[in-house]
Amino acid sequence: MIEDDPAVRQGVVDVLQYAGYRTLEAGDGNSGLEMALAANYRLLLLDLVLPGHDGFSILKELKKRRPGQPVIILSARGEEDDRVRGLSLGADDYVMKPFSVRELLARVDAVLRRTCERAAPAQKRPVPGGEVDFAESRIAYDDGSSEELSEREAGLLRYLLESGGRVVSRAEILRHVWGLDPDRTETRTLDMHVMHLRTKLRDRDQSFLVTVRGKGWRLKT
Repeated sequence: MIEDDPAVRQGVVDVLQYAGYRTLEAGDGNSGLEMALAANYRLLLLDLVLPGHDGFSILKELKKRRPGQPVIILSARGEEDDRVRGLSLGADDYVMKPFSVRELLARVDAVLRRTCERAAPAQKRPVPGGEVDFAESRIAYDDGSSEELSEREAGLLRYLLESGGRVVSRAEILRHVWGLDPDRTETRTLDMHVMHLRTKLRDRDQSFLVTVRGKGWRLKT
């Protein structure tokens, strides 16, 4: 949660912790932006009027760096232009202050259901010339041959398949597949895993697992 009013921030944090959530908190826009970009979390609760970076600039930068990150704006600013701007920048919900505890928890639960509680991923998915079986960490090809996948290769392939053809950055893969802080991690190991996965996919011409220079990788769907 990024909120500069200590009483509001502590009240919301207490409610969330009582409901079973673990929380992170920041009291200004500068430390809030740093936390929002670096930490691992499922949902950001964001005030708009903050010292340092305001909520709109935090939201804009967050969606540029972590486009899939769920966000709920909590604000006393209820003008239509503010609501439209916040939702247009990628917020998942906009809650007006003052709000009740029940309303806040209902909104939090609703956004988490939409963004995090998806159906269990399929264990078998088609790839060019065959099928990957994630339960067995193996690619079975139509000609009867197969390729074994390491745990990291299988995780990388699954994440790329579930990204629906969008470009996935190095930082996103390191954060969500490797579970590492991308700012403190050497990324050459990631390039090696991509190269090995491409070999096992028999994708010599990079027609399936595509490198997008300066941005990351995507799978052509």
